[in-house]
Amino acid sequence: MEKTTRQIITIDADNKSLGRLAVEVAIALRGKNKPNFVPYMDMGDVVVVKNIDKMKFTGNKLEGKNYFKFTGYLGNLKKATLKEFLIKKGPKEVLRKAVMGMLTKNTLRDRQIKRLRFE
Repeated sequence: MEKTTRQIITIDADNKSLGRLAVEVAIALRGKNKPNFVPYMDMGDVVVVKNIDKMKFTGNKLEGKNYFKFTGYLGNLKKATLKEFLIKKGPKEVLRKAVMGMLTKNTLRDRQIKRLRFE
């Protein structure tokens, strides 16, 4: 088994929309930009996102996009809009959740999301 060499990719989030930035980050974390990509191996790079506070939200997303959390108890479905989620958790967690939704839903995802860093 060959050892993968990881590069550090720096992405500037200044004036980029949330979804397009998340796609760029997810592709780099998975390693889909490499010529020897295979879906069952973790060969992605380390991604550093800077200027995360200057990320833009297009359209009516601040009031229209909802985040849900189910605690496990009956009647405890928590709902927050993007604006409330930004105030409570910050833009780092918003981007992290968007990228998590774009990665594969298996054990590789945990290893890949750990390589996402913020400046």
